[in-house]
Amino acid sequence: MPRSRRSRAAEAVAAVLLLALGTACGSRLPKSDFEDRGASSPSRAAEPIRVGIITSATSPVGGSAFTGPRDGAEAYFDRLNARGGVAGRPVEVRLCDDGGSGVGNNTCVHRLVEEDEVVALVATTALDYAGASRVARAGVPDIGGQPIGAAYDTWPHLYGIYGSLAPREGTTGWDGRQYGGTEVYRYFKREHGARTAAVVSYNQAASAAYASLVEQGLKAEGYKVITEQVDFALPNFRAVAADLKDQGADLVFDAIDTHGNARLCEAMDDAGVEVTAKVTNVQNWTSTVAEDYRDAPRCRNALWATASSRNHEDTDHEAVREFRDATKGLKTHSQWQLEGWAAAMWFTDAARSCPEGDVTRACVDAFMNRGEDYTADGLLVPVRFERLAQPPATRHSCLSAARWEDGRGWVSQGDMDTTCFDVPQLPYQP
Repeated sequence: MPRSRRSRAAEAVAAVLLLALGTACGSRLPKSDFEDRGASSPSRAAEPIRVGIITSATSPVGGSAFTGPRDGAEAYFDRLNARGGVAGRPVEVRLCDDGGSGVGNNTCVHRLVEEDEVVALVATTALDYAGASRVARAGVPDIGGQPIGAAYDTWPHLYGIYGSLAPREGTTGWDGRQYGGTEVYRYFKREHGARTAAVVSYNQAASAAYASLVEQGLKAEGYKVITEQVDFALPNFRAVAADLKDQGADLVFDAIDTHGNARLCEAMDDAGVEVTAKVTNVQNWTSTVAEDYRDAPRCRNALWATASSRNHEDTDHEAVREFRDATKGLKTHSQWQLEGWAAAMWFTDAARSCPEGDVTRACVDAFMNRGEDYTADGLLVPVRFERLAQPPATRHSCLSAARWEDGRGWVSQGDMDTTCFDVPQLPYQP
C-alpha cells in the first residue's frame, strides 16, 4: 500500500475514534490562578514538580494532527512557572513522542512513569494508548487526556478531558459498552429546525461503525436520515453531493478524514448544495479552515463545530483571552490547544490542593476523585468523574457550538453554559 494511502487510512480511523469518543459549576479562578498561593516547606522549595506529556507527534496521521493538546499544556506551564509555579516550585515538563504505535506508547510510559517518576501525565494524546494499564497499575494520575480510544473509560487513575461515569475497573464502560448522548442532534433540531440529516462514511470498518452510531442518535431525535457510503480508495463525492441535493438534506455529518471532507465540500459547492450546517468535530476546530477548504467557499461558510469546551476565539471570555495571550506565538490556533491548556490548569489546581507543596501522585489523584464538577475557569462544560454501577438512561448535557465565517473565523453560537439538554444515553461498542 502506498504511503499516502496508509496515512489516509490511519487518519480516517483516528478521526472516527475522535468523533465517537469526544462528545460526552466547578472552580472559577481569576488570573491569580497562575500566582503562588502558599509557601512550601524548605526541603521542597527549589525542587521541581515533574509531569509527563505523551503525544503521537510523528504518527502516521501526520506531524501536527495530535500536537495541539501538548502545545496548549506547555504554554500553560510556561506561564505558570514565569509567575512562581506551584507553592514556589516550578513544573518541569518531560515530553515523549510515541510515534503513534503501541510499542512506542509503552516505551514512553516506561520512561516517564518508571524512570523519570513523574507525578502525573497531562494532556495525553495517543493514537494507540497501549500503556494505559501500566499507568493505572502504577497509580499515576493521567489528567485531561484526549479520549482517542476507550482507555479513559476503562482504567482507574485516568481522567479524560470530558469526564467519565463508568466504573473504570479494567473493563470498558459498562460490560464493554460505552454510552453517548444526542445533544448535538437535539441542538440542531430545536435551535435551527433541522429535520433531514445525511451521514457520509467510507466503506471501512471504523468509519462505517461510527456512521451507524450517528445514524442511531439522529433517529432517536426524530430525523429523517440519509446514509451515504463511498469507496475509500476511489470516493465518488459528486454522486453523494447530487443525492444530498435531491433529498434536501438540512445537515451533513461525516465519518471521514479532513482530506475527504474538503473534497466532499468541493463537490457540494459544485452541485449547488446548500445546507443549514456541515458539522465537523473538535479535532477540526482550527484556524486553518480557510486553507483546508479554500476551494469550497459556500460549504466552508456552512461549517459548524461542536465540543465540550469554550470556543478558542471567544476572547470576550477572560480565560480564553489568557490562553490566546500565552499562545500568540503559535502559527495556528485550535480547540485542542485550548483543551490542553485546560488540562494543565486542572493538574495545577490538583497540585495546589496538596498540603505544604508536597505534591504526590496520591494527593493529585484524590483531587481528581472528589466527584465534583470542574470547569477550568469556565473553559470546559462541567466535568466530573464518578463510578456508577449502571449507565444513566438520560443525562443533562451542555455543548459549545461555533460556525466558521470568512473574515471572522469561528463565531460562537449561543452560550455553552446555557445550551443544555436532557438527552438519552445510547449504547455503542468502541
